[in-house]
Amino acid sequence: MPGHWEKGLAHKLKTHYELLGVELGATAGEIKKAFREKAKRLHPDIAGSAAAEAMRKLICAYEVLSSPQRRFEYDRAYSRFVKKTGFNYRTWLREQDNPASQAKLVFFELLHLEEDEAIALWRKNGGLDFPMNKHLDREDWMDCLFILAEELDRRGSTYEAFRLFAAILREERRRPYFRHFTQELEKQIKTIVRLKLKPQVDNETWIECMEIMTGLDFSARDQNRWIRSMADTLKKMRQG
Repeated sequence: MPGHWEKGLAHKLKTHYELLGVELGATAGEIKKAFREKAKRLHPDIAGSAAAEAMRKLICAYEVLSSPQRRFEYDRAYSRFVKKTGFNYRTWLREQDNPASQAKLVFFELLHLEEDEAIALWRKNGGLDFPMNKHLDREDWMDCLFILAEELDRRGSTYEAFRLFAAILREERRRPYFRHFTQELEKQIKTIVRLKLKPQVDNETWIECMEIMTGLDFSARDQNRWIRSMADTLKKMRQG
């Protein structure tokens, strides 16, 4: 039978630490042990298929907290944006009907692994055209977009993820915020371009994306690669 923790999951939004059942200052070993114990309880053979969503959230929480860099970013974003307001903040945001509250609600849902709600809300408000930077503090906006971009990439919405990662990196180049996490951001956007993006966009959009990449201050070697790709694509368009 599912335990009290699993039964209560749908009724209360939890932090990553609460999902794993560990303290804020838990060690890497304690986090790993807690994950294994809870994963056993949520195994389909024990908890049934109804526990699939709880297992997904548990895995996502573990992936964040088991990475020192991602844990640092999560702690920083959560303590700044949510902790001071309490869980009633979500209800209050849902009752508001303005872009600023909608942007904050997107971030709130993402921080509690309610990605379906967050993405639906983001798209309802315009998606890539939703100017969230106008409604969130700079740090909140950057953290929110990073989490949102990761989730969109995970779901195969590659172009949207690319555009968000590019916006974050452009702002990071202008005035550093992520700092130690910047290399991870660079790696993710380059992986998207190298392995995922081209099959999902038309030629004109690909050229647009390569123009964006050439403006993000990567190495000369990378810049030349993307310029060549633009030239090759233009040539194919003229021939075709």
